[in-house]
Amino acid sequence: MPTIRLAHSPDADDAFMFYGLAEGKIPTADRAYVHELADIQTLNERAMRGELDVTAVSIHAYAHLTEAYALLSHGASMGDRYGPRLVAREAAAGDPRAAIRGRRVAVPGPLTTAYLALKLYQADFEPVMTPFDRIEDVVLAGEVDCGLLIHEGQLTYARRGLHLWVDLGEWWFGETRLPLPLGGNAIRRALGPKLMVQVSRDLRASIAYGLEHRDDALRYALSFARGLDRSTTDEFVGMYVNQLTLDYGERGRRAVRMLLERGAKAGLVPPGEVSFVDDGMARQPTRC
Repeated sequence: MPTIRLAHSPDADDAFMFYGLAEGKIPTADRAYVHELADIQTLNERAMRGELDVTAVSIHAYAHLTEAYALLSHGASMGDRYGPRLVAREAAAGDPRAAIRGRRVAVPGPLTTAYLALKLYQADFEPVMTPFDRIEDVVLAGEVDCGLLIHEGQLTYARRGLHLWVDLGEWWFGETRLPLPLGGNAIRRALGPKLMVQVSRDLRASIAYGLEHRDDALRYALSFARGLDRSTTDEFVGMYVNQLTLDYGERGRRAVRMLLERGAKAGLVPPGEVSFVDDGMARQPTRC
């Protein structure tokens, strides 16, 4: 019986995706899954060390993992005209891109896609690596000038009196007309093509089960929502678990390629080959 080490973040959207699998709602034949939970920066680092069979990763981190891992065709977290949000204690004076220059900015990790997107938007700032769930606090305390919010902070910052400077998903859409691909599920190539496809089918089935049994999956996700009420959790899950999560589609794949191509051109990520594992076959790698 193959045992698959499956890792994801302890966040409501990931919990919603993996509800069917974690709660035994879908058949997995002789495949057993051991779930491991950690914040996305930790998962990125563990994937870099090759410790996990299947893991949520930032698309930024995947640029460094293309030889060892492939992307599954599902499990994407994409912001379609929304994404990580840069906030501050006061409203930006004038053009936010100019206002950021030289500022101390709290960011949720060097391998996060939020950090890559902000560097593409404005490269000239001083990053201050900060756990994602403390970014609002350090901004409010005046320890940094701005903070880059991911996860539920994208919805709650205004309640704490913070001001939006830029929504990077909206900026990216204006640049490319594409969604901003923030995260995906990566699978270790060493598992072999047959097992990779079988695991892919299991994970896709789990996402589909959650979408088809939304109320049950949402109740499960609430235990990972860090104090959010049901309505806000529902909104957050809806932002990042949708039809693009079931399959990137050509639009989503194009978004991944474009983000990594631009990152490589700017010298922020290495050039590499992106490949997707579909339920029936692995697509041809695409050079970035």
